[in-house]
Amino acid sequence: MTLQETIQKYYVQGNYNCSETLIHAANEYYDLKLDEDSMKVLSGFGGGMFVGSTCGALIGSVAAVSKKVIQSKAHEEIDTFRPQIQKCVRNFKEKLGGMDCKDIKPIHHDKESRCLKTCLLAGEALEQTMKDAGIEQA
Repeated sequence: MTLQETIQKYYVQGNYNCSETLIHAANEYYDLKLDEDSMKVLSGFGGGMFVGSTCGALIGSVAAVSKKVIQSKAHEEIDTFRPQIQKCVRNFKEKLGGMDCKDIKPIHHDKESRCLKTCLLAGEALEQTMKDAGIEQA
């Protein structure tokens, strides 16, 4: 199953929000080894923390990259970690035209599919980030 199909499964069938969708899909696709309870920490980031701030799909993507890359602590690996997160944000902004929900929603949201398109584009950006970091599907 592709990452796009996995994202669609979690967003549509699982009825998860954007941040939950990205972390669930990345967990399955990249074998992050997160349990269901641990992934709940991303729940509050949907809809830009429900105030239109940073898109939850970006937060979920950054969380996935972090889980895959960090061995100990970010500050101990900052020289290699920082560029990967910056690339993740850059890839996301290129695909979606911004990083805040309030800016992305008018472009990529519709009543029928809600934020599915946002999640799918975020998935493309995440795949590019992981590929650039030398991380492939598990």
